[in-house]
Formats: sequence, C-alpha cells, structure tokens
Amino acid sequence: MYGEGRPTLLLLPTWSIIHSRHWKMQIPYFARHGQVLLFDGRGNGRSDRPENGYDEREFAADALAVMDATGTERAVLVSLSMGAQRALLLAAEEPERVDGAVFICPSVALGKPLAARTIIARWDEELESDEGWAKYNRHYWLRDYRGFLEYFFSQMFTEPHSTKPIEDCIGWALETTPETLIATQHAETLDADATLALSDRVRCPVLVIVGTEDSITGPGRGIALAEATGGELVVLEGSGHGPHVRDPVRVNLLLREFVESLP
Repeated sequence: MYGEGRPTLLLLPTWSIIHSRHWKMQIPYFARHGQVLLFDGRGNGRSDRPENGYDEREFAADALAVMDATGTERAVLVSLSMGAQRALLLAAEEPERVDGAVFICPSVALGKPLAARTIIARWDEELESDEGWAKYNRHYWLRDYRGFLEYFFSQMFTEPHSTKPIEDCIGWALETTPETLIATQHAETLDADATLALSDRVRCPVLVIVGTEDSITGPGRGIALAEATGGELVVLEGSGHGPHVRDPVRVNLLLREFVESLP
C-alpha cells in the first residue's frame, strides 16, 4: 500500500507470467494523489505458487482479501490483460466495494481473436514447428522457457525502442516457472456467456483502454467489452499491449481524469 486518503486505486494482478512490478509507472504518481493498493498474484513475485488454484474466482477472492486486510472499503479497480476477468467479477458481484473499473488491453472472451494466435488452441499438442505463436505451447515452455518469454514480450511491446520493458518482463517472468504457467492454463476462466452476463451487471463507471498495435489480444476484445459494459472507450494509436508502461504519462492522465469524474 502506498500513499493515503482517497481515492484508492487497486492495481490488480495480471497473468502470473509477471508480478505487480509492471505497475511501477503508476505507483508513485497516484500515491501523491491518494492511495495505491497492489499485490503479487498467485504464481509469481512474493506470492505462493500452488500446483492449482488459478481460477479467476480465486484471484478475485484474493483481491477482496487484500482489501479486507488493509481496511479498504472501496476502490477503483485497474486491470491489465487477464486482470480484466478478475475486475469484471468484482465489479459485477461486489458493487459495494467498487467505485469504478479501468480495463487496459483486456483479455476477455469477446470479439475475434487475432488470426496469428489461433494456433494457441493447440496449446496442449506437440507441434511440428516452434515458429511465432507456436511457442505458446506447453511442450515448448518446458523445452525453452526463456525462448517463449523473449518472443511473448516482443509481442507485448510492439512499439519501437522497447528493449528495457522487454528485458524487465523477461526478468520478472523468470521468477516463476513454466510448470506454474501450465497450471494457469488449466484454470477456469470466463467464457463469452459468463463475460456478457457479468458485463450486464456492472453498474459502476467503466473505462476501457486499448492499443491499435496490440499483438496479444488486439483492440477488438476491449472494444467489445466497452460495448458490453456501456463503458467509455479510448483507443491509443500505435500502442501495444502495455501502454501503461510504454506511454505512462498518457495512461496516467486518462486514469486520473476517470477517477476525478467519479461521483
């Protein structure tokens, strides 16, 4: 927990491939204007790496437990990628704890997947090629985990001059194991029907931020989520899957404007 007073921003964990350090460009800025709460999601950082227990509802329950332990009655949720599913569960099912929800490049089961990533559906198969997104494969992870990380984060940060954030994320991802990531792939996530049902129940203000050059989820999923929740949509031209890292000033100002607009 950083800062004090209101508003409180709860920066949710994303996929267990990295820990909460990816929010480092948001913490000092918002700690000067209120309170920032964050924690490492299970599977990375200082949190445990259980053999199972990576269902989305488990992550949502962890967030509530952290709020309770810190005496945080209400917060504005900010999520990246997979964190969107946890944020959606909280916003829909715990409305009295949520002032607003921001989804950055959300990974949800809406919209069309990127054509280049369709091979991920064969994640559990032994493939004949390791090229491109064929690296998103359990057998390849066990064979060349670092090779997967190098490829994945090159796709996360598609903007020029992204060497430093790519190196940072590879280092953080090496703090967990391929076996842990495999366990996350067996977890229960929100399908399209569940995502739409939860979206229809969200009553708090919503902001969705997407990048036109997002090679992980593509902008289509975020656009569909904004439509489903009735939220505000901001499309960042030229941004990839981590705009809060590569364009933190712009994203922080968007977050601040959203927070200041809340009742």
